[in-house]
Amino acid sequence: MPAQPPGPTAWFYRMIEQARPPQRADRSALGTLPTRAYRYCDAITSASAFGWYVFAPMELRLIWDGADVFWHYAGAADWLPLQPSAQFPGQSARFDAAAPETLRGCSPPFLTALPEPGTVQIWSGLLARAAPDWSLLVRSPANLPGPGGFSVYEGIVESDRWFGPLFINLRLTRTGIPIRLASDFPLMQVQPLPRAAYAEETLGASELVPQLKDFTPADWADYHTSIAGPSADQDRPFGAYSVGARRRRKGGCPYAAGSAARTASAHG
Repeated sequence: MPAQPPGPTAWFYRMIEQARPPQRADRSALGTLPTRAYRYCDAITSASAFGWYVFAPMELRLIWDGADVFWHYAGAADWLPLQPSAQFPGQSARFDAAAPETLRGCSPPFLTALPEPGTVQIWSGLLARAAPDWSLLVRSPANLPGPGGFSVYEGIVESDRWFGPLFINLRLTRTGIPIRLASDFPLMQVQPLPRAAYAEETLGASELVPQLKDFTPADWADYHTSIAGPSADQDRPFGAYSVGARRRRKGGCPYAAGSAARTASAHG
């Protein structure tokens, strides 16, 4: 794996000036996690905090009638058909005023209706760049319930080699009902990945232990340390695992461990 770069892992360039700046993702998922998860489950809080929240540059509404997509924003006289793309209001003129002459007319579209029915691409108003040998995973916000009415296509962008708009693709899942996207609620979560983490050599290097009889003494010892031992300790303080995990900054979920240990105990 590449070492932590000496400078930033990612750079964000704001092209739509009213767009909200990216924000470090929050361990409490903006206060929506259950208190017990926030206090005791380092796996959940670490996943929630991994990356940056990125927002839509304005509040808008989308509606899909089963064939066509329409959009609306404050100040628009009526619903606007997305045929097939739309610029952010006033952005073309602002872009052309700032860009070199050879790039005038090349402002990225704000919204694009993709060929697949009910699928929309939304630009955040940002460009992104990553450190050498790092990529950016663009996904739905981790552990943060969204407004509903759509699902997100996740993507990994080699942003150290491709300097372009930071966007996300949504698949609308209901018809005839407006879907509101707020400008102060995360539209996506952007997470840095070393390219080696998803290389074929890495993903192909896994093994299966197919049966209980194939467990080694070391495997059973580790199971006792992680599951059976703590479960049998009636004086074990709440959150002991989470404290240790935070110190090590590694994963693991006491919810799962506690549940597994109780199940094992119940079945002898």
